[in-house]
Amino acid sequence: MNKQATRPRGTTRGPTRGAPPRRTAQRATRWRLAAAALLAVLLASGFGWWEARSWMPDRARFPVQGAWLDTTNAPVDWHMLRARGADFVYLTASQGATSRDPLFAEGLDAAREQKLQVGAVHVYDLCAPAEAQAANFVTTVPREAALLPPAIAIDTRPSSCIDLPSDAKLQSELTTFLNQVERHVGKPAILMVSSAIEGRYHLAAMIDRNLWVRQNWLEPGYAGRPWVMWTATDGLRSEGQPAPLRWVVVQP
Repeated sequence: MNKQATRPRGTTRGPTRGAPPRRTAQRATRWRLAAAALLAVLLASGFGWWEARSWMPDRARFPVQGAWLDTTNAPVDWHMLRARGADFVYLTASQGATSRDPLFAEGLDAAREQKLQVGAVHVYDLCAPAEAQAANFVTTVPREAALLPPAIAIDTRPSSCIDLPSDAKLQSELTTFLNQVERHVGKPAILMVSSAIEGRYHLAAMIDRNLWVRQNWLEPGYAGRPWVMWTATDGLRSEGQPAPLRWVVVQP
């Protein structure tokens, strides 16, 4: 008779299930390290985002600084803006052929009370008639020698275009617009060109005017020639302001 070893009840055949304690500890360590790395990335991102909200260019490098305002910034805390370090403001006076800021004159007076220099911006519509756009600007902006040179903001949007105009068409219309606006104000305008419009039309090479460029935090080089003004950030948060400020510096 074959004798079989008796097996106590409750025991299992084969190897013990589950990972060895050492492997389990290693896996837990890896998870803790990954979680710590993720937390560090999130904290760094949050810190960077918070810093970006308050970042301004170095005053030692750019002594003259200011802001570009439009209706989204109303009501403006002018005293706080001056305390923030603004030396000047540009106010969006008109856009295209029909839109204008009804509070432009009020903003002009309020800025001057704070001893701020003031200029006017027209947001150019690539497809609206040049003469109608010029008329919209000159009926909004007074003829005053104390005003800074007018700035013409040109981008592919906003626009009434179905199709963008040709290079020749835009150059002709923009030249007509500039001639009429500059005759009104008595000084050359500044072209505020976006990277998109410059990439499409090369206006910096096409039209001989001072340039205003736009790019957050890093000095842009897309215009291909020196600029005189730079919107260094469009997300500056300031106490008392309902919307972020577009902060602008002047090339020394």
